[in-house]
Amino acid sequence: MKTVKLKTSQNSYEIFVGAGLLLQTGDLMREAGISGTKAVIVTDTTIDNFHGETVRASLESAGFQVMTVTIPPGEEQKSINTAVMLYEKLTGFYAERSTPLVALGGGVIGDLTGFAAATYMRGVPLVQVPTTLLAQGDSSIGGKTGVNHGNLKNRIGVFYHPKLTVSDVAVLKTLTERELSNGLSEIIKHGVILDAGLFRYLEKNMETIRQCDDTTLEYIVARSAAIKAGVVGQDEYDLGMRNILNCGHTIGHAIESVSGLTVWHGEAVAIGLSTEAKLAHELGILSSKDMGRLRKLLLAAGLPCDIPELDPERLFEAMKHDKKNTDGRIRFALPCSIGASFLTDEINPELIKKVLVM
Repeated sequence: MKTVKLKTSQNSYEIFVGAGLLLQTGDLMREAGISGTKAVIVTDTTIDNFHGETVRASLESAGFQVMTVTIPPGEEQKSINTAVMLYEKLTGFYAERSTPLVALGGGVIGDLTGFAAATYMRGVPLVQVPTTLLAQGDSSIGGKTGVNHGNLKNRIGVFYHPKLTVSDVAVLKTLTERELSNGLSEIIKHGVILDAGLFRYLEKNMETIRQCDDTTLEYIVARSAAIKAGVVGQDEYDLGMRNILNCGHTIGHAIESVSGLTVWHGEAVAIGLSTEAKLAHELGILSSKDMGRLRKLLLAAGLPCDIPELDPERLFEAMKHDKKNTDGRIRFALPCSIGASFLTDEINPELIKKVLVM
C-alpha cells in the first residue's frame, strides 16, 4: 500500500492506494478519527453489485450501522434533484453530524456525495472510495464537489475535502476497456503538465497498464494522486496555479456540453489535450515532436484525439462559460513541453476557432 498526504493551510488527509483496500475501509475510517455510530454508503446500482457488500461488511465490522443509498448509473444523476433525494434518505436514517457519507463509485458518485456531505447539516464527514481509474487518479482528490446544471458541468458546487480516500486498484479489473481508457486521460494529463517522468513511464508501460497489473496501477494512481495533491496544497481554492490541472478541460468541457454529455469526461479531456496541444503548437510554444508524442500516447491508451462532428460555433460559445475565464477572456492551461505547462488568457479568438476545425 502507498500513502499520499494532501496538506493545505486548512485541511490535511491521507490517500491510501493499493490492492485489496476495500476490506480495510472501516478500519481506515476509524484510524482517521471518524467516530460516529452510523454510516451511509452512496453508490450506483452497478457498483453496488460488484463491491457494495464488501464495503458494507468492512464498515459493520468496524462498528458502524450502515445504510446504503443506490442510484442509477450515469452523468445525468449528478443533479440537484438527486442531491435532494439524498437529503431525504439521510433525514429518514436520522443521520447526525458525525455520520459519514461514503462515496463508493466513480466521478459522478464522488462529486454528488461530496456535495451532499458538504451541505447536509452544514457538513458531515466524507470518505471517498473511488472505483474507477478516473476517480482514483484525479476526481476524488482535492475537495472539488458539485452537480451539473443543464448541460454545464459542475456549475453548482463547493470545496469540501474528505476525511480520507481509499483507492483499491484491484477493483479496476471490473472496468470495461472503455472505462479504463477514460481514466487514463487524467493521468496522462498530469504527466503532460508537470511530470515528464510519469509521461515516459506511461509510454513504456501502457500495455501492462491496460492489462490491469496491480503493481503498475498502484504506481500510476499514487503518482497521479501525489501530483494533484501537491498542486492543491499550494492553491486549495483554485485561484491560480491549480488552474493548470485544467489542461485539456477548456475544450473538453465544451465537447461534453455540446454533445449533451454523450462524450465521456475522460474522452473529452483526451480530445481537449490533443486539440489544446495543437493550439500551443500554433502559438510556436509546443514542438511538433512533443505534440506527436502526446497524440501517440493517447491513442495507445485507447482514447480519441479528434473533435467529433460538433458545431464549432457552439463549442466556442460553450468555452465562454468556462469557470477559469476572467473578464470574458477564455483561459487555457497549455503544454509548452512534455512535463511543463503555463496559463494564458491572451489567445486570439480566431486562432481558437481555427484549431477547433483542424
